[in-house]
Amino acid sequence: GVVGADEAQATLAVEILRVSSTWDERDTLPDEDDLDTYLRAGPHEPVPVVEDAPATQQRDRVLRATYSRPFIAHASMAPSCGIAWWQADGRLAVWSHSQGIHNLRNAIAQVLDLEPESVTVEHAEGAGCYGHNGADDAAFDAVLLAQAVPGRPVQVQWSRSDELSWSPFGSAMTADVEATVDKQGRITSWTYDVWSQGHTARPGYAGNPGLLAATHLETPWTYSAPTDPPAARGGGTTRNALPIYEIPHRRVTGHRLIETSVRSSALRALGAHMNVFAIESFIDELAQMVGQDPIAFRLAHLRDERARRVLESVAEASGWGQDTPDGLGRGIGFARYKGRGAYCAVVAEVEAEHDIRVRRLTIAIDVGRVVNPDGVRNQIEGGATQATSWTVKERVRFDRRRVTSNDWESYPILRFSEAPQIDVEILSSPDLPSVGAGEAAQGPTSAAIANAVADAIGVRVRQLPLTADAVVAAIESEHQ
Repeated sequence: GVVGADEAQATLAVEILRVSSTWDERDTLPDEDDLDTYLRAGPHEPVPVVEDAPATQQRDRVLRATYSRPFIAHASMAPSCGIAWWQADGRLAVWSHSQGIHNLRNAIAQVLDLEPESVTVEHAEGAGCYGHNGADDAAFDAVLLAQAVPGRPVQVQWSRSDELSWSPFGSAMTADVEATVDKQGRITSWTYDVWSQGHTARPGYAGNPGLLAATHLETPWTYSAPTDPPAARGGGTTRNALPIYEIPHRRVTGHRLIETSVRSSALRALGAHMNVFAIESFIDELAQMVGQDPIAFRLAHLRDERARRVLESVAEASGWGQDTPDGLGRGIGFARYKGRGAYCAVVAEVEAEHDIRVRRLTIAIDVGRVVNPDGVRNQIEGGATQATSWTVKERVRFDRRRVTSNDWESYPILRFSEAPQIDVEILSSPDLPSVGAGEAAQGPTSAAIANAVADAIGVRVRQLPLTADAVVAAIESEHQ
């Protein structure tokens, strides 16, 4: 680390250190092209969700599929920053855009063997991240460097490369789905297994400070594997792993990896993004197998009137059932966030010729009592835009030693020119509690886009992101 009064001089000194340092590096990271094997190898903590009695009726047709997503970065527009000041009386003042200033204070005190009361952490505005990015780590970097110049405040500003390489990622995930369908086109059994790293490693998790620099001290702290929130708070690996549909026999199990080599923590919607993508993609595949319209198939498996109203509303608003021009496809995605929050249905209109371009998203949302319609609409539009970027572009890349997607070229995100038109239909339920809108759109948006791509090209892509290369690979696999 370099401390200086002049930013340009400090930056120059850092670059001199960078090119003149030799690091002891080893092959510790998994194969980025075979994350399924890494996630399934274990050891795991099983996370049972539901296990009903096994199906007893005759199985008519069986369908199986595997879906996956890669590690995803927060990719905040501005990198993380922190300021620390060791004062003359021995007290420590810190400014951070942390999402948990009390936990950050306690973690700093834990690493440095201080009384928590001697540390003050004050929140400062920073770029949005929707989860656990590098804010806490940049703050602790500043704390360590400020020790060298007591009495003077030190600001640490991570670089773009730092942010994309060292912040915690949203975990890669993979899931196996199997279902049976009777002669009437009804789902009679459902089996779902999902493998993932944990989705929580914020400061103080599992008794661990969870600060990056703490693992690089002369006497280093070690990371425990990331954990998951309890089921009462929605879970992590298994968030939204239980389908909303009426299915008589179900077994749903999560498998959390308890030895990890890639740092992961909270990213918006946690496991719900991948689980809804997998479930809703598979529901479309089942509908195709039995020759039914995807929305009609869903409605046939729903008794929840609010769920039915949301699906019917999005179908009407999007013009579902109308013919689409060649090269265009429509797809539906639907879920109730955490199984008890907002109902969200998305219809995506996708152009799939030279690449995947999402032209329009039509969304129906039921959040209970609507207090601020503009707030609901802003949350849903923002979440759908972010999920579009995850679905068609984003993937953390790495070799066996380090993250290699450390700039906007190697980690592309959705450009303004690529953002779809988004129309949001808000369905008010004024006599019911407000349940929030912030993370309801992620999974349904990804599923809708994937289903629209399958509708456009006639080939199913089950691995995110849905890039042109992924589509070509799926087409080649289909014709082998």
